[in-house]
Amino acid sequence: MVGDKISNLIIGLKNAYNAKHTTFELPYTKMNESILEALKKQGFVSDFKQKGKDLKKELSVTLKYKEGEAAVTDVRRVSKQSKRVYLGYRDIVPVRQGYGVTIISTPAGVMTGKEAKTKKLGGEELLKIW
Repeated sequence: MVGDKISNLIIGLKNAYNAKHTTFELPYTKMNESILEALKKQGFVSDFKQKGKDLKKELSVTLKYKEGEAAVTDVRRVSKQSKRVYLGYRDIVPVRQGYGVTIISTPAGVMTGKEAKTKKLGGEELLKIW
C-alpha cells in the first residue's frame, strides 16, 4: 500500500480496468471521494458508494465500459508528494485535444480543469485522465 492516497486511487483504477473488473475498493478519504465525484460527472466511472463505518470506511467504485471497452485509457498523476504542481486558471489547457480531463484541487473544492477555468480558479493539478 502506497502512502499517497491519490496514487492508490490511480493505481486501483488502472489495475481494475486492465483486469476488466466491474468494481474495485479503496480506503475512504474525502479527497478520493471528491475526485471520484468529478470522474463520475465526466463519465469515467459509473458510480461509487461509501461502505463501512469509522476507521473501516471504504469506497466501492463501479467502473464504466462502453461496448466492452474501458472508459479510461490512461491516468497520470501530475502533482506528487515530492513535487507539487500549481496552475493559474490561465495556464489550464485541454488534455488530449479535449478527449481527456484535468482534475484540479481549488479553494472551492476538487473540480475539472474546464470548470476551474470558467470559474477563474487556479489550484493544484492532481491528475490527468483520458
